[in-house]
Amino acid sequence: MRHNLLALGWNNAFEDAAKKIDAAFIIGRVSRLDRGWSTIKVSASSDADGIIRVRNIGADVAVGDWVAVAPDLDRVEQVLPRYSALIRRASSDAVRAEQHAVAANIDTVFIVHAATNESNERRVERELVLAFDSGAVPVLVLTKNDLLEATEHIAALRNVARVCGIACHVVSGLTGEGLEELAKYGENNKSIAILGASGVGKSTLVNRLVGTTNQQVGEVREGDQRGRHTTVAADLVALPNGGWLIDTPGLRALNLWTSGRGIERAFADIFSLAEQCKFRDCKHQDEPNCAVVAAINRDELTIERLESMGRLVAEELALEDEQKVRVRMSNRKGMRKIN
Repeated sequence: MRHNLLALGWNNAFEDAAKKIDAAFIIGRVSRLDRGWSTIKVSASSDADGIIRVRNIGADVAVGDWVAVAPDLDRVEQVLPRYSALIRRASSDAVRAEQHAVAANIDTVFIVHAATNESNERRVERELVLAFDSGAVPVLVLTKNDLLEATEHIAALRNVARVCGIACHVVSGLTGEGLEELAKYGENNKSIAILGASGVGKSTLVNRLVGTTNQQVGEVREGDQRGRHTTVAADLVALPNGGWLIDTPGLRALNLWTSGRGIERAFADIFSLAEQCKFRDCKHQDEPNCAVVAAINRDELTIERLESMGRLVAEELALEDEQKVRVRMSNRKGMRKIN
């Protein structure tokens, strides 16, 4: 066992994978990516001796990945298999049907929203799909509890967490209220990824959890509490209790990647109701004995939530079609080269 890596989150699965790698290679964990360069921790030491910086051109790496580095410290040669990864579809119009890993080898995803903002249930639902599909455990975190609370909005977001079966914490990054419970998710060298839009208090939350002013804090507009992106790159940051935290930039585009059971788990209430519908292929529109429509009529479910699920399902199906087209085009190019 590589004991010098245990504090970074190393485990037996990585140890088994490392046995297939040349012993001369250096193994470490990616802590930051910058335009073709990877900053890699080769020990939990906070000094320069525990960090190397190498090229990652051609390597599919994300912050949190375990990688093998060539002996000459020239480049990343191999990425060890991930046990989880927060993946979205690449947001560039020039790149279609390609994935972008935001963070890797994480145990928990904090989905952060401001308690003072109007509840954005639609964004929460989208983030939940991404988090569930990552293989990590989603946790909803409502920040800025020190300011005037929007009780109805908090209740609405708590209800989303309840029907998905996940924990919900209301905290304050300024006063520290509720942060002790959040810190527990990092115990035993576990890794946490923080996902949220700009201006929701992510940087303040990170600074309080880490115990430093690691992240710059930006101002928000008074009208809608929205802010600028103060986190410009994902970072793997040490927590005082031995855990690790990956603060992701405030992502405007949260395009879904191919979903496993993410949609089913994020909309568990609708899927449960659908099992009671008369027809197995019920579209929940005007079919007779539709349990979903009946729940909407009883005000137990909103039409907005059902429509939100429909949009996410359609988005996923469109992505699958794009991927099929891309595979066919790739196969044709391969056949032309052979001929």
